[in-house]
Amino acid sequence: MSIKNESNKMVNGFPCKANVSADDFSFAGLANPGATNNTFKSKVTGANVQNIPGLNTLGVSMARIDYAPGGINPPHTHPRATEIVFVLEGELDVGFITTANVLISKTIKKGDVFAFPRGLVHFQKNNGKNPAAVIAGFNSQLPGTQSIATTLFGATPPVPDNVLTMAFQIGTKEVQKIKSRFAPKM
Repeated sequence: MSIKNESNKMVNGFPCKANVSADDFSFAGLANPGATNNTFKSKVTGANVQNIPGLNTLGVSMARIDYAPGGINPPHTHPRATEIVFVLEGELDVGFITTANVLISKTIKKGDVFAFPRGLVHFQKNNGKNPAAVIAGFNSQLPGTQSIATTLFGATPPVPDNVLTMAFQIGTKEVQKIKSRFAPKM
């Protein structure tokens, strides 16, 4: 971030502000647990360049992820970042799949750290009876997240049924049933 640039300049798609303050470098959004009363029983709260303008060009960001018992951060990738998580509370089953289709997984608990390499499909699941939470660090100001199921079954325009039936070796009815659960909310 350049403090001396004109306010109409953009770097990485985000404004370089002429006048900055401490507020451009702070965010209180990770202090409290996120609401987990949703389909996946989890909530990701990001602390990135979108809500901390001062992170522009610095190559770092964070997130807090909260999980109700049984909650999951479903299989996804971060195309622009490696992720490392630190368990604040609870216990999680975590893993990633290598490019050779090998699952690397482990159960992690309070105080443990686990890393997910850039671009690899990974997940976290709370199989415990108590809530769990992690702080995630990323080596990108905006890591991007691509949820595998939502990407394939909720795309607009939709991925053709015949592509998904062949890819997953399931019938058209099953594909349409899954798509109905991921249909974009209008």
